[in-house]
Amino acid sequence: MPGLLLDTLRGTNTHKRPVWLMRQAGRYLPEYRALRAEKGGFLALVYDTDAAAEITLQPIRRFGFDGAILFSDILIVPYAMGQDLTFLAGEGPRLTPRLVDHALEALVPVPERLSPIYETVRKVRAQLGTETTMLGFAGSPWTVATYMTAGEGSRDQAETRAMAYADPEGFQAIIDAVTGVTVEYLCGQIEAGAEAVQLFDSWAGTLSPTQFERWVIAPNARIVDEVRKRHPETPIIGFPKGAGEKLPGYARETGVDAVGVDETIDPVWAARELPAGMPVQGNFDPLQVLAGGPDLESGARRVLDAFANRPHVFNLGHGIGQHTPIAHVERLLAVVRAWERN
Repeated sequence: MPGLLLDTLRGTNTHKRPVWLMRQAGRYLPEYRALRAEKGGFLALVYDTDAAAEITLQPIRRFGFDGAILFSDILIVPYAMGQDLTFLAGEGPRLTPRLVDHALEALVPVPERLSPIYETVRKVRAQLGTETTMLGFAGSPWTVATYMTAGEGSRDQAETRAMAYADPEGFQAIIDAVTGVTVEYLCGQIEAGAEAVQLFDSWAGTLSPTQFERWVIAPNARIVDEVRKRHPETPIIGFPKGAGEKLPGYARETGVDAVGVDETIDPVWAARELPAGMPVQGNFDPLQVLAGGPDLESGARRVLDAFANRPHVFNLGHGIGQHTPIAHVERLLAVVRAWERN
């Protein structure tokens, strides 16, 4: 029997709410920090399938979340496409060569770099109970392309946006290449045991409406269409962070089964404007979990109440912060698990 999360993603408005948290496997957990100190750097952890499986399972053991999200990174796709990937302490990921300076054709694909990720999915799924949904994921093409182009993250993606305006055909080739690999990557995760997948478009909020249509909606729609042809029973969650008023269009036009909502969006507005009956995921502010205090409980109930009339997965508006106290997470979960739809 499917668990509460999978039922919700398939469109059932359950009386209780499933819950998982973006970045739930990671630095706020002492057991993660201990394992990382033992094993080494981030990429080494991702490619140690036993360690990656253990990290994926740690928050399930501690909190009993309804979904286990694969421990990996969105930049595994460009790594498999032939860019070199490093994680610098205190500075984040770096990809070389930068595509703002080099042609896409210069990259030599290394598709075998995807295989250990599938093995991690298999190992986790074998250890999960049927009540817990195995979640796979990938970065959406626009967000992945911003890193591939500039070689690193930035606040406004200026280099990538400028390239997309100056050379739309060249940039389209990058988007198309990422889209094709992402379809195969998600299907590989599903075939290994992922029961639902999420597309993270972390930098979707930096684009104009016209560019949003071309670089966010169109490639995500292609991914959804092609994955669904091969795996029609697997729900696909789309999370275009920062989409704002463009979110309803994204929900309608990409064809995703469920849409993630970030913390900047009023949940009452989202519940009203998103397609009727579409499952929604979100959108509690991760900084409110960090801060704790009396507003944590009332804020969580406001999100739950706003989405009471549609299927809803309780989650954060983005990833949980690394300094979040465990007690605050426990308090949040107690509120969510006590809530029931009237």
